[in-house]
Amino acid sequence: MADPKRLHPTDSGPIHLADHNWFYVGGEYVERDGKSMLKGQMYVERYIPDVAEEQAQKFPVVMIHGGGQTGTNFTGTPDGRRGWLHDFLRAGYTVYIVDQPERGRSGHIAEEDGSYPLVHYDTLRTEQRFTAPEIHKLWPQSVRHTRWPGAGVKGNPIFDKFFASQVDMLASRDDCETLTRDAGVALLDEIGPAILLVHSQSGPFGWLIADARPNLVKGILSIEPNGPPFYEALLTGGEPWYAYEKSPSRLYGLTRAPLTYDPPITDPAQLKPVLEDADIPSGPDQLQCYQQSDPPRQLPNLQNIPILILVSEASYHATYDAGTSRFLTRAGVDHDVIALPDKGIHGNGHMVMCEANNHEIADVLIGWLGERARA
Repeated sequence: MADPKRLHPTDSGPIHLADHNWFYVGGEYVERDGKSMLKGQMYVERYIPDVAEEQAQKFPVVMIHGGGQTGTNFTGTPDGRRGWLHDFLRAGYTVYIVDQPERGRSGHIAEEDGSYPLVHYDTLRTEQRFTAPEIHKLWPQSVRHTRWPGAGVKGNPIFDKFFASQVDMLASRDDCETLTRDAGVALLDEIGPAILLVHSQSGPFGWLIADARPNLVKGILSIEPNGPPFYEALLTGGEPWYAYEKSPSRLYGLTRAPLTYDPPITDPAQLKPVLEDADIPSGPDQLQCYQQSDPPRQLPNLQNIPILILVSEASYHATYDAGTSRFLTRAGVDHDVIALPDKGIHGNGHMVMCEANNHEIADVLIGWLGERARA
């Protein structure tokens, strides 16, 4: 547990709600063994802070968790402290927290052949990427990780509580993207304009939902979004630290599902990904990324939306999120990048919302929204 003498304001007093409820959006009826079933629906929880009218923020924040996770990422930490939900409530934001379709409280049904195409991350992968990268040393920045609240290994009580929260997810990332895009669009159609907060595997949902509803997305907080562009980067644990898969998985650059490009494309191969020149990454611990061939097509529906990419110091994303940023810039999408070390915040890994200084990072996000969120 956190030292009570050093509590952040978010942890130190009651946070009052004006209302709290839940509902479902999206989904479609399908036939399974002659029975009508619902597939692709999304569970949503709504929290409205009880604040004075002048303290209430104009647009709510929709928080979408990443791979193997559920909305509990944002409601608390594995060491028992409050989560980002409470930081944003304290700042006057109404918050919507979801479980991705076909996961957690959103439910899951079999495919037509009766199979359940799911995956579940094991303890080793969880330690390597999330809780104890400094031990496994699979990328150069991993040794800087210090912010997990505990030892970060199997058998440690805090790790065990975190691992207990990990759930099955769809094996098909393509299905994850299309189902959550559609459910996210249905959510915005119901609640109106909102700010999207996405993390890791849910990073592409920010681009996809904004592409489908550019007038309803008033900002995107993209926390270490799934990347790098086009090709999946595999961790090797030594020089070279990364290797690329042979075939591209994010065919549309940032996403597997289609995005709107200008000039339009009829086939994602028209983006013609090429590897950047070796001198483009800013340092030896930065990955050469794939980008569109020249002249790069533009992403018109993402333009004029305030976008922040947040990158921590010790995450595997610290090696290649700059490549995602360069992709957006070349596609005409103005955005900001905050590397936490530039804010004097050191030692964080990929699961920043669960780490010991989670409130300090939420303060960075809330501060950026105060300066950049669209009126």
